[in-house]
Parts: sequence; C-alpha cells; structure tokens
Amino acid sequence: MARAPQRAWQRMLSGRRLDLLDPSPLDVELGDIAHGLARVARWNGQTNGDYAFSVAQHSVFVMHLAAAAKPDLDQNGRLYALLHDAPEYVMGDIISPLKAAMGGQYKDLENRLLSAIHMRFSLPPKTPAAITKLVKKADKEAAYYEAVHLAGFDPEEARKFFGEPTTASFEMTNFEQLIRPWPIHVAHENFVREFKDISNIELN
Repeated sequence: MARAPQRAWQRMLSGRRLDLLDPSPLDVELGDIAHGLARVARWNGQTNGDYAFSVAQHSVFVMHLAAAAKPDLDQNGRLYALLHDAPEYVMGDIISPLKAAMGGQYKDLENRLLSAIHMRFSLPPKTPAAITKLVKKADKEAAYYEAVHLAGFDPEEARKFFGEPTTASFEMTNFEQLIRPWPIHVAHENFVREFKDISNIELN
C-alpha cells in the first residue's frame, strides 16, 4: 500500500493553508506574517529586557536603517527591507552559523517563500541587486546594535562579526524606541503600521 505524501503545509490563523514546499502568493496574508514574526525571538531569545527582541521589531529596525542610509529609498525599497526576514513567520529565526551548516536546501525553501511573499504584495519576486546590498548592510548594522545593546557582546566583538555601522545611533531620532524590546502586541501593530504607511496595497 502506497504511503500517503507527508503534509507540507501549515494552517494559518487566517484560515490559509500555506504549502511550505510550493508556496502560493494567494495563501500569504500580512496578518499571519505580523503575528508570526512578533512571536519569533531574535538571538534565540538570549537578549536582555522584559520581552524578547522579535523578528517583527528587527524588520522595522532594518527598514529604518536602510532609509537612514538612503533617504530617497522608494516605496518598493522600503517594502523589500521590511519583508526581508518575512519567511521566518513560518520557518523561524535560525542563527546564521546554523544556516551555513544546514546548506542550500534551507536557503532554497526560504527563497521560494520570500518570492511568494513579494508577489503577494505586488513586488517583483527577486529583490533588485542594489536593494539586496542596501538591506544586507542595514541587516548587519541592526545585528551590531542588537548584539551590543541586547545580546551581551562588547563593541569590539560585535565589530568583528558584523562590521562597523555607518549609521550612528545618535543620527536616528527614534533609535532608543527601535532598540528597546517591544511586547508581542506592539511588535505586531508596529509591523503592520509600517507596512501600511509605505504601501498603497488594499488589504482584507
């Protein structure tokens, strides 16, 4: 008797069933992304503060760092930055050394899901090279600040792994608000608000 194929989808609170191996943009919902990312902890939860530093908050932080580095960053560029870690709403936040050890299959799944997310929100599926470079730089700067302010790194150690930030914290008027961990509901609300502020997309 043939064995039934293993389930590769996850049921979302919106009612959508997202196929993780062949994700459809039609099964991607902003509320599901915000809900998941607000509950996924950066640094495997090894951070200071009353709350975990969520991937939702990190995503908002990266978007602001990218915009600080390039003030004329357009709507699409800001959306790419905000959504750069969106696959983690179902895949979780796996630290970079472990991702490297897992190899290409993980990255392939992540990229397929990210492409579906982009298409759902009217973005070209592949992030343009210039935006990829900008977002990676902002992502490393966010990691530096998170490492020093939240994860127990001293600045020299953080510079070794993440480089020297080119956007100084004092240059960002909202830095303290962005680096202080938010409660889950605040992370969810702020992620959704940022998305709506920079997009013209009609949401259900």
